[in-house]
Amino acid sequence: MAGDLSQHDAVPVTRHAGWTLAAYRYMARKRLSQAQPLDIKAVAAKRWDIAPAETTVSPPALFLPGQLERVTGWEGKRFYPYVHPAKTMQGGIETEQGPTRGYLLKDVWLVDGALYKGRASHWLSLKPSTFPTIRVEHELDRAAIYCTQNGNTWFGTWLMEDCPTYALACDEGVPVTTAPSTRYPLFTQTLAYEHWLGMQPARLRSAFFRELVLFDDQSNNRNRHARYRAMGDKLLAHVPHTPHPGVFLLRGGDGERRMLRNELEIAEHLRATRGFRIVNPLQWDVPSIVAACAGAQVVIGVEGSQLVHGVNVLQAGGCVLALQPPNRFVSYYKYLTDRDHQYFSFVVGTPDGDGFTIDIDEVERTLDLYQARRV
Repeated sequence: MAGDLSQHDAVPVTRHAGWTLAAYRYMARKRLSQAQPLDIKAVAAKRWDIAPAETTVSPPALFLPGQLERVTGWEGKRFYPYVHPAKTMQGGIETEQGPTRGYLLKDVWLVDGALYKGRASHWLSLKPSTFPTIRVEHELDRAAIYCTQNGNTWFGTWLMEDCPTYALACDEGVPVTTAPSTRYPLFTQTLAYEHWLGMQPARLRSAFFRELVLFDDQSNNRNRHARYRAMGDKLLAHVPHTPHPGVFLLRGGDGERRMLRNELEIAEHLRATRGFRIVNPLQWDVPSIVAACAGAQVVIGVEGSQLVHGVNVLQAGGCVLALQPPNRFVSYYKYLTDRDHQYFSFVVGTPDGDGFTIDIDEVERTLDLYQARRV
């Protein structure tokens, strides 16, 4: 079978035994032509704005003097239009947040996780295999894709970006994802979050869509803010919660290597001195993680996807404190906290072998900066 449907047979999918050479035609054209591939949204039959564009001005991050001077490496794409993170962290940047936009396409093939229409294509998963399937067994009258290639690669992106787009997809057709089936989920905590968020997508790798809706949903406008906060409210509805000082989310050795050598020491210190809760997302289930994070005023940990568990339920006025490796400074969470009326703060570590260490006193003083803002 070319595609695996969702958890529920109620998804209105027509079974259709058909053959397509769409992927092979595309690969042949690409090899014979020097032109750049045409993005599939360029051949949309209709496009419309779901939410308008708007202009925002970023607030400054909270950080101690001398922190940025330690930075030796960064992800430049996370600091557009600046290369070094200094301007981004200093705030005052006026940004045009684009509109949230929908695109309607007709007669589209989904083959091995990629969309094809004529000479246009769009990858939703990692690039297809050299010899993709040519048999398509599912045909849908109208569907909406909410997943992205980045969301199918990184857990944090899936939860913070793809999941909010799911709400848009539900308004336009059968919500479809190319992520693996329920038997082999993309991330270990996918299914638990989908259950608590009420997500019931159709899971397909290959299909034919008579009508298909795609989205531009990367801008941090008020519409995206509202959908993300609604997700947080759904999660909070499952657990009792009252305000508490904060949660330290352990990263350990998971994901891309960012080894904080004194991670446990810092976590235990904050538990003893400030009443922070310590959470190990690699060993806890989703209900336990959400229950511990709910009500936290501060979400702290090594910069990385594990912080999303706390950011999901962080309320307006709360703070994300990212412990940054000096050779890999990332500002992704700042754009989210700016959008959601929260504070972003950071401490930059110092190299220690193949990892780094963080000064506990600097963590304490950075937390004091936040507490001073809250007064």
